[in-house]
Amino acid sequence: MTRTKNSKALVVLSGGQDSTTCLYWALDKFGADHVSSVTFDYGQRHRIELECAKNVAKHAGVSNVILPIDTFAALGGDALTDAEIDVATELNSDTGLPNTFVPGRNLIFLTFAAAFAYPRGIEHLVTGVAETDYSGYPDCREETMQSLQATLQLGMETEIEIHAPLMHLSKAETVELAVRLGALPAMSLTHTCYNGERPPCGRCPACELRAKGFAAAGVMDPLDELA
Repeated sequence: MTRTKNSKALVVLSGGQDSTTCLYWALDKFGADHVSSVTFDYGQRHRIELECAKNVAKHAGVSNVILPIDTFAALGGDALTDAEIDVATELNSDTGLPNTFVPGRNLIFLTFAAAFAYPRGIEHLVTGVAETDYSGYPDCREETMQSLQATLQLGMETEIEIHAPLMHLSKAETVELAVRLGALPAMSLTHTCYNGERPPCGRCPACELRAKGFAAAGVMDPLDELA
């Protein structure tokens, strides 16, 4: 990671477990005075994400800007932006992906984040994507992030860097990292459930994955205390 004195970092904050962990990673690496966050209102079916992101940012003492990009809802075709599509437990037989995959979402998020960062002199973007122990989204892979970073640097003539600190961590290792960074209290403010429930429903793939990660790490999920 290239870092100069007073480097600024922008965290793409969804209000979920992974991006919250990344927020605290950024605070540790760059310092509280040099970290801010951005959240995207992309027409997601669970508006609770926006409130969670705002609460997590406030808890961490960083600014949070919500940017509206509702084109995903207009495009439809996935369970996260179309309320009429139920979250499936099986993968799509044609694509091999879950129906919660929003095509291009992370590409668009990071492109908008870079555009937001550019006039503000922010050199580092931090995202919670990971290619291990997850749902197999192609826009969460390391090669995707490397390619996108190169495109952003060329297209904006900037040295902006994309950091994905969870890229090669299992869910349990992500929990362990959150504990080390002091992010665990903030986890009680997060939202993960594909069914939009807090406390989590415990049945959807996102809830099951989160529960398995905390169990494997031997740590109680603060969200469970809300039940």
